[in-house]
Amino acid sequence: MLLCSFALTAYAGVRLLHGDWLGIVLWIVGAAVLHDLVLLPLYALVDRAVGAVLPAPASWINHIRVPAFVSGLLLLVWFPLILGEQTRRYERSTGLSADVFLWRWLLITAALFTASALWLALRLWHARPGGADREPAARPAPPSDT
Repeated sequence: MLLCSFALTAYAGVRLLHGDWLGIVLWIVGAAVLHDLVLLPLYALVDRAVGAVLPAPASWINHIRVPAFVSGLLLLVWFPLILGEQTRRYERSTGLSADVFLWRWLLITAALFTASALWLALRLWHARPGGADREPAARPAPPSDT
């Protein structure tokens, strides 16, 4: 299976580099440099700032990290349409309006953070001292010596 993955990757690389290989290589190197030298330190700085502002257990921070990551990934993938940069091209190609991308991305982001907050509230409710109004499981009786 791994060999099939390598073969498919090699085929895609050959097909990709057949055209504008210099532009593609520059884009890949530029993306790696931009991510490693600019975005990664920025992620770490924001993560530490959020961790410093929220004096909560470390596991709670994931309820901010996960929806922020998914929202950021959606923004990265769809940013030309979210920011309105490619509206004409999109509308000509599909015949659909591109005005909905910003509002849908904001709605998805709000839904992600809301779902994460509800999940955290549910976790806290189940972790409270009384539990979630459930009775402890009955213990089996010890074996008798008869």
